[in-house]
Amino acid sequence: MKIRFLGTGTSTGIPEIGCTCQVCQSSDKRDKRLRASVLIEEKGRNILIDCGPDFREQMLDLPFRKIGGVLLTHEHYDHVGGLDDLRPFSKFGDVCIFAEKKVSNSIQRRMPYIFVKEKYPGVPRLEMIEIKNEPFFVDDVPVVPIRIMHYTLGIFAYRIGQFAYITDMKSIPDEELPKLRDLDILVVNALRISEHLSHQNLEQALAFADHVRAKATYFIHMSHDMGLHAVMEKTLPANVFFAYDGLELEIESV
Repeated sequence: MKIRFLGTGTSTGIPEIGCTCQVCQSSDKRDKRLRASVLIEEKGRNILIDCGPDFREQMLDLPFRKIGGVLLTHEHYDHVGGLDDLRPFSKFGDVCIFAEKKVSNSIQRRMPYIFVKEKYPGVPRLEMIEIKNEPFFVDDVPVVPIRIMHYTLGIFAYRIGQFAYITDMKSIPDEELPKLRDLDILVVNALRISEHLSHQNLEQALAFADHVRAKATYFIHMSHDMGLHAVMEKTLPANVFFAYDGLELEIESV
């Protein structure tokens, strides 16, 4: 399995428009963070988790290949705002979008021109596939959704093989924790150092990583308030890392 971090930033991205802080002004490419998304290659299939407003930019320098499925965590704009940019990938056929009902309904309300009977030429061809909190397949790749809480909003994380991807989590029900056993790689959000209403801060993310005990943990969905990558990564335990845009990982498939 190959994993490429397309974006590791929060909803505003880094640099944040109009900000002159040291992170936003940093020349370290690891401090340039587009909106959070990851591309997974497994069994010859490309699977995308979330499709935010930076999707076009994130894909320009990558090989142009069919996307077997898009897994949506929730309906917030920074996670779905790039769905219209799936237009070129419709050349391979309909792009399957896996989402729970409320997320699917939200997208169809926002982008009705994609789903009308009489479509104008060039619109993305999206097939909405409703999922529930039970395992499903993207072609022959098994996927396990994991219910997490984004403050009071229930959203999905996903596990594929020994890899799990969690974003925008504040808490997780105890009954969902067994789905995170025996991971090679855990990816989880860590917004900033100070407390936040609907996202884990660094302290909470470290505690969660210690509880799950994956072989390696990578933090995502950081804001500029997290601090400089080069400085903050020195504070992390040996098996915990800050992910960055363009980082590629590889683990054995199952």
